[in-house]
Amino acid sequence: MHPDLALRTLGGAVVSATDESFAAKENLIVPGPPVFDPTTFGHRGKVYDGWETRRRRSPGHDEAVVRLGAPGVVRRIVVDTTWFTGNYPPEGAVDGSADGSTWFELVPLSPLKGDSENAFDVHSDRRVTHVRLRIVPDGGVARLRVHGEALPDPALLDVLGTVDLAAIENGGHVRDVSNRFYSSPHNLLLPGPARSMGEGWETARRRDAGNDWVELGLGTEGRIAVAEIDTSYFLYNAPGAAVLRGRTGDGDWQDLLYTPLQPDTRHRFVLADRPAVTEVRLDIHPDGGLSRVRLWGTPTDAGRESLRTRWHAAH
Repeated sequence: MHPDLALRTLGGAVVSATDESFAAKENLIVPGPPVFDPTTFGHRGKVYDGWETRRRRSPGHDEAVVRLGAPGVVRRIVVDTTWFTGNYPPEGAVDGSADGSTWFELVPLSPLKGDSENAFDVHSDRRVTHVRLRIVPDGGVARLRVHGEALPDPALLDVLGTVDLAAIENGGHVRDVSNRFYSSPHNLLLPGPARSMGEGWETARRRDAGNDWVELGLGTEGRIAVAEIDTSYFLYNAPGAAVLRGRTGDGDWQDLLYTPLQPDTRHRFVLADRPAVTEVRLDIHPDGGLSRVRLWGTPTDAGRESLRTRWHAAH
């Protein structure tokens, strides 16, 4: 489960576009699915939740450049044309760059379907800071999703010392989850505080004796000093309790924390035992929602070396 590295809530930005006559380029990276109201028209025409260019009357194509919120290795790209039926581009391609100026191919020129999530696997191990969406010849795209593995600069982590080992921008990601009925568990790992309940992770109501859980992969092996479990905005649907466990690789899970949880509260706990871990599992009892999870700690020597190896391999 790779996070969307281009999301606006992660710090992504659409830095340029050849044209945005009908709909703004910034819509490409907003979170959530596109919405549509068939009755809404503006001064420029039909209002679309996406990026839409004018009809071309000359040769060429349109393009938009996105700076990723978290640079990394791209694994999958989705060109979402939802709600664009008679005005979608018939073809598209995506390029990547490590500096925003020199480009290499991520997705070759490929057919696109209208009103569809057009998904493409990416076979490149190069670190990417920017992507360029090319649509041929013109038209509308609702969302551009750039799923991958964030790859932080190891020199930056060395200077910072204690970091959030689970943060997407530091390479953290969701490995597995029991339920994502209302919202994505990757929201837990976004920067900054959630601004509403909708920016957290919420499960469906359980009607059995089990509980929900999420497994997180850390950006690098580390020792967790402080665990932060934030239930902000979850007033009547926060979990009653949480259990945090950790392990390295496929080893046995080790208990790190058990605690009751309060609604609408930012909980922070100093961990007495700090084994080196690469993964954590957070069980919530029985169900409910969380806004954010922070796992503050320091990378181990082995973790730093692994990150440096991945960094050099991607350049």
